[in-house]
Amino acid sequence: MQPVDVIIVGGGPCGLAAGIEAAKAGLSHLILEMGSLTESIRQYPRRMRFFSTAENIEIGGLPFAISDVKAGRDEALQYYRKAAAYYHLNFKLFEKVWDVTKEGELFTVTTTTGGTYYAHKVIMATGYFTRPRWLNIPGEKLPHVSHYYDEPFKYSFTNVVIIGASNSAVEAALELYRHDVNITVVHRGEDFRSTVKYWLVPDVKNRVKEGKIKTVFNACVTQIDEHSITVNDLKTGEERQIPADFVFILTGYIPDAALLTRCGIDLNPETQVPVFDRETFETNVPGLYVCGTVLAGIYTEKVFIENGREHAQSIIDHIMGREVHKVAELIQRI
Repeated sequence: MQPVDVIIVGGGPCGLAAGIEAAKAGLSHLILEMGSLTESIRQYPRRMRFFSTAENIEIGGLPFAISDVKAGRDEALQYYRKAAAYYHLNFKLFEKVWDVTKEGELFTVTTTTGGTYYAHKVIMATGYFTRPRWLNIPGEKLPHVSHYYDEPFKYSFTNVVIIGASNSAVEAALELYRHDVNITVVHRGEDFRSTVKYWLVPDVKNRVKEGKIKTVFNACVTQIDEHSITVNDLKTGEERQIPADFVFILTGYIPDAALLTRCGIDLNPETQVPVFDRETFETNVPGLYVCGTVLAGIYTEKVFIENGREHAQSIIDHIMGREVHKVAELIQRI
């Protein structure tokens, strides 16, 4: 193929925002997405509602009109699909990028399916939701174990263990409890994480107090078997088994550090945060940018659609040689 002005790796909301800004600037572009359009949102729990209000996850200046204040998963999938169609974005789906190399002023992007594409600039908007944090314990890959919670009805009247105590774990525990599931939450800390949405805290703690959601804190899971898990008490060292017909490991997700490294981007070895300019989002590789949650490394709670979508305009401004739009709340602590 002939080189395009910009290749965008990742077709989530931030990648689409970058494609829209490129299209508005008259740049030829290609979005390469490893799955379906907005694959990460497609993998969200089916009944999930966004934390941000609908207007705060809009892209391309297109209103996100819904009857409620906050959008659900299906509404978001419809909205982003329509936004991509409205701007006639050019993309190839189910095309997983393997690496990005630069020779002179031209980038070569290769994919795992054997595709080769060329561009003058590349924007990495790969997010993190497709890469769960693995516990690396026996049984983690058994068929009844998942790093993604889907919906409650399948699990009614069964024993379910949730590993983790953040927002996703708490929301899943509450929904499952309300659908006649025997829930146990296991977490290394002494309590639910302090970052849990404030309106969920009294709900989940009251359910724990009533004994309707069981908790095992200060403990780690050492093994998963077909019908149980083994937990180790971090204070006493004692081990015990907990019945488990299904196990959800909801301990978070991280960007694909190996991909970024193959592309030549330097990463902080401890935080996995890439080297990038705080105003232009250009990495240590000239012409190669990071956009959205991928730039946060392990601090995935600091960048999300609401502020990650703003990176796109700054990047395209820099590519076009315009005065760079400064993101109001770029997380300088990363």
